[in-house]
Amino acid sequence: MKKIILIAIIGFLGFSAQAQTKKNKNLKYTTEVNGNCEQCKKRIEKAAFSVPGVKTANWDITSHQLSVILNEEKSSPADLNKAIAKVGHDTKEVKATQTDYDNLHSCCKYVRE
Repeated sequence: MKKIILIAIIGFLGFSAQAQTKKNKNLKYTTEVNGNCEQCKKRIEKAAFSVPGVKTANWDITSHQLSVILNEEKSSPADLNKAIAKVGHDTKEVKATQTDYDNLHSCCKYVRE
């Protein structure tokens, strides 16, 4: 009887310790995104937040750097880049289609490489 109780306690403690180990799946990701103005900033950040798992998104107008924290279990940096390109902004990894770029407001059009 003592052995059964001892085994149950050890098993319970083992499961408790396993439940407490939480792996951090959040990724800090930074990429360059082309744009010009506050309107671009709103559009880029909105596109970033539309990707599942994005916790924070901040695009800096002067440096053109987008800083994001995203949950790798829900999405990837590739998903993020595709979403931003879909709203008309080029990233280092994914270029927007000409149609998506043409849909940008005139003040938001940047020199494409």
